[in-house]
Amino acid sequence: MSTLTEEQSSQKRTFWFAFLFIVVTVIGLTYVKWWPYYHKAILSFQTHSIGDSILQDQISNSFSWSAAVSYTVAYFQSVWKAAVLGILLGSLVQVLLPSGWLLKVLGKTSFGSTAAAGLASIPGMMCTCCAAPVAVGLRKKNASVGASLAFWIGNPTINPATLIFMTFVLSWKFTLLRLVIGLILTFGISYLANRFVKDTPSVSVDKLIEDAEEDKRSFMKRWLASLGSMILYVVPAYVLSVLILGAARFWIFPQLSDSMSNSLIAILIFAIAGMLFVIPTAAEIPIIQTLMMMGLGAGPAAALLITLPSISLPSLLIVAKSFPRKVLVFVSLSVVVLGIISGLIGKVFL
Repeated sequence: MSTLTEEQSSQKRTFWFAFLFIVVTVIGLTYVKWWPYYHKAILSFQTHSIGDSILQDQISNSFSWSAAVSYTVAYFQSVWKAAVLGILLGSLVQVLLPSGWLLKVLGKTSFGSTAAAGLASIPGMMCTCCAAPVAVGLRKKNASVGASLAFWIGNPTINPATLIFMTFVLSWKFTLLRLVIGLILTFGISYLANRFVKDTPSVSVDKLIEDAEEDKRSFMKRWLASLGSMILYVVPAYVLSVLILGAARFWIFPQLSDSMSNSLIAILIFAIAGMLFVIPTAAEIPIIQTLMMMGLGAGPAAALLITLPSISLPSLLIVAKSFPRKVLVFVSLSVVVLGIISGLIGKVFL
């Protein structure tokens, strides 16, 4: 009887922990993403713009650390709420979600686990750096490489709000291209990445639950330990890498002559630059809009459309310890290659 009571108590506690995670997630996303993006969607429809480019006054400037600091400040002013939410959710996923359930849904290398994580990413609508801490938390809970990648990449690439903004500001052709390539990245590349992981012995769900139960610390102590570890690892690398990229943007986004503005070389340059550079959610739209007004061709613009939001050097540093190096190299190269393909399509059709 005592054993049954303890089991019921454990199940009840698990339910309430999962419910708390959902509540925090919904409240956080409503405040940080859903409500602001509702108003931004109306703005994009009425004005065909969602604001100035974060690079508008900086592309033509020469290198200086003061300009790098200015970019870093502007960037974090735009993303700090989402970054805090990402770190919070990344820590809570480790202590609130039941290990057994998470492993059954996201712990397999099957396409089903990848697809489930990719679909779960759609409401998040976070940029690659803000989604990265949650991907780290999923890996610490033994979610598969494919599932964790799908959640991480799906947040920025198949963001429904961004697709809506894009349709009103750029065109439906850009939106269609972004959606198709975003789906390939989220579900295809993430699933294929499982093949770069060495074979590991199967993990028992019961063993994971047993291990979790052995941790007798209170919820608050477990959460603070998870949160502290996340902050100490994520924040320094995040801030420093954004500062360095802010300083290097003069070389990352070079000014091109008219004859080069829609060339294959330009597509290649901007595909690599976009993969490395870091931007807030949907910032690729005003960046592309501004660059095209300055003479950039549709090919390089289409390359940026894919590579700018998908991943970045800071987000790669955040997840570096959570994924095998071969996986991250494969993902980075895939983003660049798909960016080049998008650029070639854009050069002809956009």
